[in-house]
Amino acid sequence: MNKINQILNDWPPGTLITSEWLESKGVSRQLSASYVKSGWFEKVSAGVYKRPKDEIAGAGVLYTLQVKNNMSVHIGGKTSLELQGYGHYIKMGPHQKVVLWKEPDLWLPTWFKNVEWDVSFEVRSAKLFDDYDESLNKKNVDGFLLNMSSPERAVMEYLYDIPKHENFDEAHYIMEGMTTLRPSVLQSLLENCRSIKVKRLFLYMAETYNHSWLKYLEESTIGLGSGNRSIVKGGKLVKKYQIVVPEINREDR
Repeated sequence: MNKINQILNDWPPGTLITSEWLESKGVSRQLSASYVKSGWFEKVSAGVYKRPKDEIAGAGVLYTLQVKNNMSVHIGGKTSLELQGYGHYIKMGPHQKVVLWKEPDLWLPTWFKNVEWDVSFEVRSAKLFDDYDESLNKKNVDGFLLNMSSPERAVMEYLYDIPKHENFDEAHYIMEGMTTLRPSVLQSLLENCRSIKVKRLFLYMAETYNHSWLKYLEESTIGLGSGNRSIVKGGKLVKKYQIVVPEINREDR
């Protein structure tokens, strides 16, 4: 009984535990199976358990990955912007799209990919910046402290998703509202960003809205590559940044 009490004390409601985590606590797979039979655990998938009758929401799934599994996966892009006040949502609602970022050499567990959750996780597997931990914040999401991109990082992750996953017109609305970004963080991210497209698109949009922080950026240390980059075919060429972009489809412009 002491063993199960210890497990329950270290296991926040609304989250999952895995066989690997249980084994690190001295609980064998055989003992885990007996806890299922006794009604202490409820099996979700192979080697993954929840508390009986517990509702597992998206934030609890991410807490399990980030804290219990110690995995370097974070909320990024559009979802991070939304959760920090730059979009329409402030919570992870049912059926909401949640964008996650990880590096290509990290493999997410099978149970995460195979179970149908209350949110739709979309995973971006790319090394966009040289330093993974640069500009990650911890924010409270539905009662769980989760890793997510800072607004500075998130907006660049969002631009990475154009045009395949995100909309260019919406990006203009988002960039227009990014008035309080920190130039020192932007400078570091831009210098460490591996995507020429993202860097050029970010600087072009920042200049479009004449943000006050733009004058503090040192463009000479931001490698912008050579040759044109196209966001869409048949758009307009922005000569300064050698990038072909769509015409802005907005009534107020």
